[in-house]
Parts: sequence; C-alpha cells; structure tokens
Amino acid sequence: MQSNQTPSMESPEIPTGTDLAGRVRSALAWRWGSQVAAQFITWASTIAVVRLLSPSDYGLFAMSQVVVTALAFLNGYSFATSLIQAREVDARRIGQVFGLLLLFAGGLALVQVLIAPLAADYYNQPMVAHILRVQALLFLTTPFIALPTALLQRRLEFRSQAYVSTASAIISAVTAFVLAWFGFGIWALVWAPLAGFVSRAIGLTIAARLLVKPIFNFRGAREIISFGGALTLCQMFWIIQSQSDIFIAGRSFGAHELGLYSEALFLTLIITGRFLPPINEVAFPAYAELHQQGQSLAPSFLRTMRTVALVTAPLYIGLALTAEPAVVTLFGPKWADMAPIAAGLSLAMPAMALQIVCSPATNAMGDARIYVITSAAGAIIMPATFLIGIAYGPIGLVHAWWVAAPLLLAVTLAVTLPAVRVSLGKLLAELLPIAIACGVMALAVIAVERIAPPMPSILLLALLVPVGGLAYCGTLWFGWRSVVRETWAMLRQRTPQPSVSAPADRTTTMQDAPAE
Repeated sequence: MQSNQTPSMESPEIPTGTDLAGRVRSALAWRWGSQVAAQFITWASTIAVVRLLSPSDYGLFAMSQVVVTALAFLNGYSFATSLIQAREVDARRIGQVFGLLLLFAGGLALVQVLIAPLAADYYNQPMVAHILRVQALLFLTTPFIALPTALLQRRLEFRSQAYVSTASAIISAVTAFVLAWFGFGIWALVWAPLAGFVSRAIGLTIAARLLVKPIFNFRGAREIISFGGALTLCQMFWIIQSQSDIFIAGRSFGAHELGLYSEALFLTLIITGRFLPPINEVAFPAYAELHQQGQSLAPSFLRTMRTVALVTAPLYIGLALTAEPAVVTLFGPKWADMAPIAAGLSLAMPAMALQIVCSPATNAMGDARIYVITSAAGAIIMPATFLIGIAYGPIGLVHAWWVAAPLLLAVTLAVTLPAVRVSLGKLLAELLPIAIACGVMALAVIAVERIAPPMPSILLLALLVPVGGLAYCGTLWFGWRSVVRETWAMLRQRTPQPSVSAPADRTTTMQDAPAE
C-alpha cells in the first residue's frame, strides 16, 4: 500500500466515554449535515427534472432499478464494512478487501450487460436493455467508494466525506437538470447517478489519501469473508424486501401507473432511505466501541429509537395529512394522482424507520445472526403481502405496506430487544409521548383543513404545515418538556448524564447501491 499519508492500520486505542461521545456527535453532525445538504440539492433537482419528464420515464427507470439493485447486494460492500468492526486492520487485510471488491465489481458489470435483454423481455420494454447496459458502469465505481468510506468511518472521520458527498450531489443534480432541459428524457435519470458515483469515487479516494494495491491471495481472510458474507446475505434479503413491489408491479402496471407508484415511494422513503442511513453509519462504529469497552448498549439504543421517532413520525403523519397539496405544489398537476398513494405509504413509514435503526446495535456486538433473521423475515413478509395487494392496483400495494411494515417491526423487536437488554415496556414508554403528540397534530390539521376556505395548493400547504408543527411541538413542550430538553441537550453536547451519549438518533440498507 502506498500513500502520501499512511494512517496507522492498528486497532485504535479505545477512547474514554467522553471522547467517544464527542466524536460521535461530531461525526453525526458532519454526516447528517452533509446528507441534509446533499438531499436538498437532490430535492431541488428532482422537483425541477420531474416537471420536465413524464411519469412513463420514471416508470421505465424504476424497472431498470429493480435489476441494478437486485445485483447490487453482491457488490462486495459488506467486505469493506467488516473493516469497521474488526479489532485490528493491517495493510494486507485492506488489500484483500480491495481485491474482493474489484472481483465482485467486474463480475456484476458483466452479468448486468448479459442479462439486460432478458430484463427487457420480462417487462416488454426494449428501452430497459439499453438503460441497463449503461448502468453497468455504476458497479465499477464501488471499490473506490466502499474501501475509503469504510476506513474513514472506522476512525469516525466524516468531515471529508461530507465535502465529497455534497460535491457529488451537486454534480449529479446539475447533470440531471441539464440533460432533462435539453430533451434527453429518461437518459437524464440514467447519466446523473453515474456522474455522482464517479465524482464520489474520485473524491473519497483523495480524501482517504490511500493508494491501495489489491491482493488476490485470500489466505487468512476468513473473518472478512464470514462477517462480510453474513451481511451480503442480509443485503440479498433486503433487495428482495425493498424491490419486490416494483418487480411484481412491473408486469401488472403500465409505465404511467408504475411511475406514479415509484415516485410516491421515492417521496415517502426520502427520510428512511436518505436521512437514516447516515445515522446508522455513525451508530455502527460507535456501538462497536461501546461494546468493546464492555458497556451496555441499552441506554444508547433507547435514545436512538426515541430520537428517530421524534423526528420521523411527525414528518410522515404530516405528509399523510397534506399529501394532495404537497404533491401538486412540488410535482405539478400532472402528478396529482400520486397524492393518495403517497398519503397511504406515509402511514407505514414510521414503523419502517424504527425497524431500520435496530440492526447497527446487534451488528456492532458481532451478532450478525439477528440481522440475518430480521432480513429473512422482511424478504418473506413484504413480497407475500405485495402479491396479495397487487390485485387491487397501486392502492392495494399501499394496503400491503400497512400490514407488512408493522409486522416486520414486531419481528425485529422480538429478537433485538433481548439482545440489547431492553424491555418492550421501556421502549413503548419512550415512544408514547411522541404518539400522543402526533395524534394531537393530526386532529389540529384535519380541523383547520375542514374550516379553511378553498385556496391554491401552495397556500393550503403553507397554512397546514405550521399548524401541524405548532400542535406537535406544543404538545411535547407542555406535556413532556423533559424529553425535548434531554434531546436538545444531547444534540448540543450538553448531555446531563455522565454516561456515553448515543448517536442521536443506520442499517446496512443497500449501502451505496445504485439508486434513484
């Protein structure tokens, strides 16, 4: 391995609780802050581009994404993740991981090119084959993203990643808008992610200051392969869980219908798919250090679950209540039929948000078995409910989400809570104030909407959002002020407890898999 500045590859000294708490907060601030910045850039680009393209373009793109995502679980990212929880990391192990990543990336790119015509035949859409051939290039960037990301995460260094993430988001957004503006249609959706991935790979390689020589002799790499293999299996289950609805609907819906559903899903998954992974990326190494110190993960786990619910639940309930004016305002009148789909999906997403942030704790304990169980459960529950719901169109899939998401959360908690030594009653007590505040918010928004005179969507949205926000925050402030103060103190690095503060609030959700 050659580098301008070669970091120590020995296991870092385990820090004190205070040191870890500060590093976690700093890491979370940079990672979450960069994600927010990148997401706002993506939102602005998406809103601009979606007005230039048609639902059919997004339907075709969604079809291709099923194939890309289905293959991405074999991109080898989990082998890089194994470096985060390993006690010792040396140059040979890094080289072996890089070798594995290169082999998997090249193989997946070739496989996608070969199966592109088969996918096009399945959907009866010839354009899908052309899209997939270009998207095969995405896999070739994975080794140059996964390895430096893992090494930086191991040291809880997220500042340089934040700069790279923001820059690549800008490059991707500009590419999408320019191509859409000049009439390239669906190709704006295809080339924009590729531009983002290439720029991110270059930026992270520079940020990590590492030029790694791949090693294809995997003798002594049993730990890497076993842990990474378990996470890869979980990623396969995750792909089945997360892509089965589009895969099933692709043959039943037309491109227009599928485009409406896929964009509604994109809208509702913005928080769970974009904002929660950064939390998990910080939580995983932080939990790992706590576990190595022999400390209980229970307090940190409870604070994480409560903080995630505190933020995500009102956003999703609010979106469900204001879906129609929100969709018309953001996407335009031609997307109005998407509103009831987005509203229905939003009701299922708080359960998904809580389910997603469970796995870092058990993974950090080195118990990948629990993650395998919950991932396998998702791979069974989600497709089974989608197969039933598909008969009733897009709304049938929405109803399937209502059943599947709470059921998957129940299974996950049943195996996770005993492992982290948290009782169900304790968790419910932490979440009860949030549930009550959301209920008050819903009543306030519904009441104001019913008495409000007819007005343009943008004005109705501007009225309902503050009403809901004030009702939610007011209920928490006057009813459970201690919850608000403790969360705020934790985020401001003034936790009034001597114990290590948890990352406020990840899973290995298809990390860096090519996605919309």
